[in-house]
Amino acid sequence: QVQLEESGGGLVQPGGSLRLSCVASEPTFSWGTVGWFRQAPGKEREFVAATRWSGGSTPYADSVKGRFTISRDRAKNTLYLQMNTLSPEDTAVYYCAASKKSWITGAMATPPLYEYWGQGTQVTVSS
Repeated sequence: QVQLEESGGGLVQPGGSLRLSCVASEPTFSWGTVGWFRQAPGKEREFVAATRWSGGSTPYADSVKGRFTISRDRAKNTLYLQMNTLSPEDTAVYYCAASKKSWITGAMATPPLYEYWGQGTQVTVSS
C-alpha cells in the first residue's frame, strides 16, 4: 500500500510563507491526479489545489488563488504547495492526496476520488 508523507508545516506569522512537500513511499508510484486539501478545527475537509502529474490545468480554491502555488518535481517524485501571504484563516491540517487516475478539472476538488492520503501536516498562522 502506497503511503504519502507530508512535511513542511509549522508555525508562521501572518504574511509569512511556507512550502509543503509530499512524497510517496514507493519511488515508482504512478501519479495521475494530485492535490492538496485542508481541514481546520470544527470544519469539513476542503479543497485547496490540484493538478495532473502529466500537466494541464491547475484549479485552486478561491480562498487561496494568487497566494498558493501547487507544483511537482517529477525527478524527485514530489508534490509541493508554496503558500505565501498566509493569514490566520489558513490555519489547518494540510493533506496531500493522490489518485492513479487523471481526473477532469471539474472533478479534482472531490475528495472521494483520491485513493491515497497523507497523514497531514499542521500549519498554524499566528502572531
